[in-house]
Amino acid sequence: MSVVPAPSDRSADLPPGAPGLPHGIPDLLTATAARCPAHPVLRLDEEVLSFADLEAHSARAAHWLAALGVAPGDRVAVLLPNVPEFAVLYYGILRAGAVVVPMNPLLKAREIEHCLGDARPAVLLAWHTGDEEAAEGARRTGTRLVAVEPAALAAVLAEQPADPPTAAGGRGGEDTAVILYTSGTTGAPKGAELTHRNIVCNARAGVQVLGLVERDVIFGGLPLFHSFGQVIGLNCAVAVGACLTLVRRFDPLAALAVIQRDRVSVFLGVPTMYTLMLTHPRRAGHDVSSLRVCLGGGAPMPPEVLRGFETDFDCVVLEGYGLSESSPLACANRSDRARTAGTIGIPVEGVRMRIVDESGREVPDGTVGEVVIRGHNVMKGYWGRPDTTARTVRDGWLHTGDLGTRDERGDFRIVDRRKDVIIRGGFNVYPREVEDVLYEHPAVAEATVIGVPHPTHGQEVAAAVVLREGAAATPEEIRGFVRERVAPYKYPRLVWTVDALPKGPTGKILKREVVVPAAEPGRPGS
Repeated sequence: MSVVPAPSDRSADLPPGAPGLPHGIPDLLTATAARCPAHPVLRLDEEVLSFADLEAHSARAAHWLAALGVAPGDRVAVLLPNVPEFAVLYYGILRAGAVVVPMNPLLKAREIEHCLGDARPAVLLAWHTGDEEAAEGARRTGTRLVAVEPAALAAVLAEQPADPPTAAGGRGGEDTAVILYTSGTTGAPKGAELTHRNIVCNARAGVQVLGLVERDVIFGGLPLFHSFGQVIGLNCAVAVGACLTLVRRFDPLAALAVIQRDRVSVFLGVPTMYTLMLTHPRRAGHDVSSLRVCLGGGAPMPPEVLRGFETDFDCVVLEGYGLSESSPLACANRSDRARTAGTIGIPVEGVRMRIVDESGREVPDGTVGEVVIRGHNVMKGYWGRPDTTARTVRDGWLHTGDLGTRDERGDFRIVDRRKDVIIRGGFNVYPREVEDVLYEHPAVAEATVIGVPHPTHGQEVAAAVVLREGAAATPEEIRGFVRERVAPYKYPRLVWTVDALPKGPTGKILKREVVVPAAEPGRPGS
């Protein structure tokens, strides 16, 4: 399959009745299982599941769920790590006509309670090793809990018929398939409702962007409960006949070993993953020659990391952009089109993007504004929150809260989150720009830039930095390095080094959890 460029941001939306659109997500699996039943679809170390296996196991899971009392339209919460059982239950829930509510298995009881209380699922399927937190969250909300243990699940599924259920309650492309809870950076987590059509179309877009072909091996280190790993990893693999090789929790050395062992051809990851693999001292000891193409998302990738990874790993790194509310992929670079580091390319097929001002008017190319999205990938809405949905999706356009620009070639660039912009003395400072300069410093492995209160300027620019293993640099040296490369109001007056930066489940740096040192090292006079 060749890589097909997407149309411009002014292309028409893909119509609901587009030719060849499957009725629902499980149809992707059924079609591929009929075409290549013996091909591996999932691998976890020595455990391998074929497409025929996944087809049969998920059909049995649908019957089992119906026996548990799950009816079409019910929500089923899933609290599992990256294991094959996730996929079996995911497709089984959808085949039963129910809605998947995937949750982070690292959540604590209070967080589980919130999601369960909001989604009101008929049952919670939780991994057997995390049952204490899950049990407490379920108890507080009165949710039925079923522990998932591999051998026990295999035994109970073996008792069910292997033929798919005859009906899924009339669930179609426009019905909700998945409720994804956002990270809650602006308040309590909200459930983004994605339809079957949202996810099927987005999987097809992912296949096009990556040029996926049958027998590709995709690195499965992104959590399956997250939209990136679930849609662009699992559903793309299922759609095209590729294999997703799972990693329970990302570790750079383990990732390098998996790439070598399984001959991984497609890598999906957030910038932190690329940085940790690129800077690992034992990187050169692994054969990564199988890598063909990589897709980065979740946060902007520093240009130095992108260029370094492409050079050292001899592969193409594409930057993509999206969010849970956009299913997730909205925009991406293409391997057959000129790319500029730091840009996210053009919208995927059937999706439009614009840069608008606060009044919703499109701004000229090169002007910073809010990124808005329209197309088959825009969520149905936030579960049970019509007012919030109406504020976020206006006249069919998803307002992302991200700031960006578009250049004369039509390429988009994400500048920062609107809420992350630092206003120092009336001047806007975009942390992404300063972070890109920090990554150019030879001693810097990771960095994040935040705003801290200042009595005169309103906010001051601050940077937390992780040094490369064996490297040395003082906060003063790092600050001076940046000062030489940006306008005077942009460079960080406050710089400090840390052993590690706080990260979310996908490895994305959590700015809101960065702790500013009380002693304020490395800060000169104003």
